Amino acid sequence: MADKTYRILVINPGSTSTKVGVFDGETEVFTKNVAHEAEKLAEFKSVSDQMPYRRDLILQALAENDVDLSTIDAFVGRGGGLLALEGGTYAVNDVMLDHAYRGANGVQHPAQLGSQLANAFATQAGRPAFVVNPPDTDELCDLARMTGIKGVYRNVHLHALNLKETAIRHAHGMGKRYDECNFIVCHIGGGISISAHKAGKMIDGYDIVGGEGMMAPTRCGAVPVAEVLNYLEAGHSIKEVRGMCMKTGGFVDLLGTSDAIEVCDRAAAGDKAAARAWDAMLYQINKYIGSMATVLGGKVDGILLGGGMVHNKGLVKSIEDNCGWIAPVSAYPGEFELEAMAAGAIRVLDGEEEPKTYTGVPVFQGFDD
Repeated sequence: MADKTYRILVINPGSTSTKVGVFDGETEVFTKNVAHEAEKLAEFKSVSDQMPYRRDLILQALAENDVDLSTIDAFVGRGGGLLALEGGTYAVNDVMLDHAYRGANGVQHPAQLGSQLANAFATQAGRPAFVVNPPDTDELCDLARMTGIKGVYRNVHLHALNLKETAIRHAHGMGKRYDECNFIVCHIGGGISISAHKAGKMIDGYDIVGGEGMMAPTRCGAVPVAEVLNYLEAGHSIKEVRGMCMKTGGFVDLLGTSDAIEVCDRAAAGDKAAARAWDAMLYQINKYIGSMATVLGGKVDGILLGGGMVHNKGLVKSIEDNCGWIAPVSAYPGEFELEAMAAGAIRVLDGEEEPKTYTGVPVFQGFDD
């Protein structure tokens, strides 16, 4: 490992704000949640059209806090809009920027601004730009890709950045490397990801923006296909169904809110619908954790929980009670997304990892036979 302590600026665009952080090595020295006016964002036709507006607000915030871009060794943005790729740290290149700009994966999300913003700052400072474990990280084993329809395969969209960083940190705490361990790793927040990690690869998980897996505050989760067809035949649109998969399902559709704290409070006050929705979500989380135990053949070194809802002690206890027999349960409330981006860049700058090249060619394009 190199003796130098690298200074990294990380950028994580969200729906109404952009989180920016500066790290000296693993030490956070500055963070700022740069807010964006919803009315202003609504003026832009596409997510990528927001880039200059967000860039200028971020530069203003950095200047106000005496962050000099010339002191930064590397810039890291949340990778979004890309086609399926193996996990790791990728140098931003022209193919990536084109795909991020267009949203080549078909999902319009603020994360696709991450590489564009990082590149803009890196170009200005004359430093490298990276993305780390983008949302479209795909390390599925072949059997996990299969469905019962010829030519239709499973994809994954997960909170890959936080999932893999949580696993890396937990393995380090055990005195091991990530690639020496098997974990079931969960991100439980507004969206919920559950994944199986075997020897440093995320070999199975769910397409949480495609209607797979457990119900979440904003997502419907898995629904029988026949029932979806009935729903469409009843007069609902394909656009509505897509919305249920990504933004308007789960608690939003059942209870009119995405606020998990509100749902818990309503349940505690005797709201039967809220209690049923909350308990159903917990039931499904536990069920899908169990499914990942079978993927790992029962050889699980730990069940790791991250995300905002992990602050809820009742949720953690439910998982401990129902899944603790599989492996020890460890809770990491919140997320490590900014830290994960900085750590990925440092591993490359230190020479621990080689930066990967984004080719734009999906890691899986079907089976040959």
